[in-house]
Amino acid sequence: MRRASFTAALVSVALLASGCSTVEDLFAPEAPAPSWSPQKPPPGMEGMDAFYDQQLQWEDCSGGQCAKLEVPLNYGTPEGDTIEIEVLRVPARRQSQRLGALVVNPGGPGGSGVDYASGADFIVGAGVRQRYDIVGFDPRGVGRSAPIDCVSDAELDAFLGFDPTPDDAGEEEAFAANAASFAQKCGANAGPLLGHVSTVDAAKDMDVLRAALGEDTLNYLGKSYGTYLGATYADLFPQLVGRFVLDGVVAPDLTSQEVNLGQAKGFETATRAWAQFCVDKGRCPLGGSVDDVMSGLRDFLGRVDDRPLSGTDDRAVPRLTEGWAILGIASAMYDEGMWDALVGAMRDALDGNGAELMGLANRYADRQPGGGYGGNIMEVIYAVNCLDKPESDDLATRAAAAEASTAEAPTWGPFLVWSSLPCGSWPVETERSSQPPAKVTAEGADPIVVVGTTRDPATPYEWSVRLHDQLARSSLITYEGDGHTAYTRSNQCVDEPIDEFYLEGTVPKDGLTC
Repeated sequence: MRRASFTAALVSVALLASGCSTVEDLFAPEAPAPSWSPQKPPPGMEGMDAFYDQQLQWEDCSGGQCAKLEVPLNYGTPEGDTIEIEVLRVPARRQSQRLGALVVNPGGPGGSGVDYASGADFIVGAGVRQRYDIVGFDPRGVGRSAPIDCVSDAELDAFLGFDPTPDDAGEEEAFAANAASFAQKCGANAGPLLGHVSTVDAAKDMDVLRAALGEDTLNYLGKSYGTYLGATYADLFPQLVGRFVLDGVVAPDLTSQEVNLGQAKGFETATRAWAQFCVDKGRCPLGGSVDDVMSGLRDFLGRVDDRPLSGTDDRAVPRLTEGWAILGIASAMYDEGMWDALVGAMRDALDGNGAELMGLANRYADRQPGGGYGGNIMEVIYAVNCLDKPESDDLATRAAAAEASTAEAPTWGPFLVWSSLPCGSWPVETERSSQPPAKVTAEGADPIVVVGTTRDPATPYEWSVRLHDQLARSSLITYEGDGHTAYTRSNQCVDEPIDEFYLEGTVPKDGLTC
């Protein structure tokens, strides 16, 4: 696993799936086609006229209306091979008052924007849903858009269940071999697209989509990794930025090492909040104080590392390893509504039954009980991140960083520091991927709304402040709370100004705290 945080929106997608048929029933059945005319490519996209001339052909499908967008496989050679991007539109309910299209991305990298948009009723405010077409796309390499497939489901099971926190030189070598094997299999099996799935590539696709939708500017909602994608777009095409909201920020200038340590501290903070919940609930199975619970959790993971639990009720993964256990714990950190489930899962696990904790891990990995995956996020997450932020394969440096991380994040530090090692053996790179991460200013763009949650496990609040300080024009909303991201999952103090921004263009007051 590359980044625990970047799968954050996956939890939301799972919750939203049950709402798809409702959305399909409620959108305007005879929604008129928005006006459209060919657009000239913007600066930086010269020679792309054929792609900017295309008009999407919509067909009714589950959840809304579907179309395919054609884009070049390699933007450096637009006359070469092309791929198709799957797009889903849920038309505005009030077509007579339609304000345009709002493109959404749930995160990842590897989260399906198609699945996310199909839950339109739940991911934006009611007024926004009335007046915007909600549009999602599966980014290149994801889901239905020329999907990358690195390994078989059984091999992915083994990869995710592998010991994630090597304790000695022998385990470090075994971890490195496992990471390198996964990277090599991606190189062998994913095809030529593997070198062209960077965030910059996806941002360029998003501008081709804007033109194909007939929009003069792009209105956008990005969550988690979707903020990285949105910020990258804004820096590439500042003059085309419409009403932009970036919620749960991954600042593009973060180094891989900063991401690892930042997330480790974020998950440590969130887990301590869960520990307090467990203690307050009474009869917490891990201890009677927050420190006791955290120590008990680490002791549990150490025991599972030595002796995986049986009783997962899963033929493909009959034993709960430390790798699966920590994914299950991480899953509950994204939404405080899952905290009680984690208390129960830990009580069972301490009694030797790993089934409930494995269920949480399945939820995290978009994995079906018994085997098989609902999407390819756990492979794409490496394919994108390793192009965006390539890494060293030096084990001594990695081991030292893992040890140092325990000072601030004793539970999560080593796990997250070791998690990005496959990028040290990644089989492809680009000219851009060899450059250090750069700040994003989006000079010339209209104001961008940035949202940060103070105890967000996956995208620490400091990252939202960091991007806000870099952007030429932005407004920061702070949500003092738990869980990952804030819009439509926190309170009216956050939701109402964002809805007003989308509906009226009124930029929220900078520094608003909720």
